[in-house]
Amino acid sequence: MSLAPTPRDDIIVKMKTALTFITQFIRHPGQIGAIVPSSEFLARRMVETIDFKNIDTIVEFGPGTGVFSETVLSRISPQTIFFAIEANPVMADHLRAHLPQLILYQDNATRLADYLARHQSNKADAIICGLPWASFGDDLQDELLGAILDNLKPGGQFMTFAYLQGLLLPAGQKFYRKLKAHFAGFGRSPIVWRNFPPAFVYRCIK
Repeated sequence: MSLAPTPRDDIIVKMKTALTFITQFIRHPGQIGAIVPSSEFLARRMVETIDFKNIDTIVEFGPGTGVFSETVLSRISPQTIFFAIEANPVMADHLRAHLPQLILYQDNATRLADYLARHQSNKADAIICGLPWASFGDDLQDELLGAILDNLKPGGQFMTFAYLQGLLLPAGQKFYRKLKAHFAGFGRSPIVWRNFPPAFVYRCIK
């Protein structure tokens, strides 16, 4: 007979998750981009404009510890296709252990079209993203945005987040202008103060 997790078990899991995240940040700061995982409050803000009852396919780039993934999994219908792409092998192993119901591919998100085809889906209705854009060079940013635009349905949504202090930095301002130039619809969510650091969501519509 299996026993339900106790509060102590939950604390241990969260501590292990945080330790994994911090370790990978130290080793690969260009891949991880933050020293602590995103909060559940940012996760809720990330998905709040998605009409989960009327979408066929949703994709996540850079799920990290799975905070956004868990929020999506709790809201999608059984018929909805949902998968995530994570490049970091340690984070991918962590996700497989702690979120086994998530369909996960360890690869570069630029190969999105290959995985959509694997699920017999031509385009995604929504793409959510936890990648550290400001850590990427222009070429990789453009390649990722090209993959998003090529594989997002007309009217589909792309959501990613940025930290509040990033707006003060040249890289953050440059990425803001790039998003505005690439998408027909563009906006920002209110600031999520209960995230460390405080963050907001970019909402982009093809």
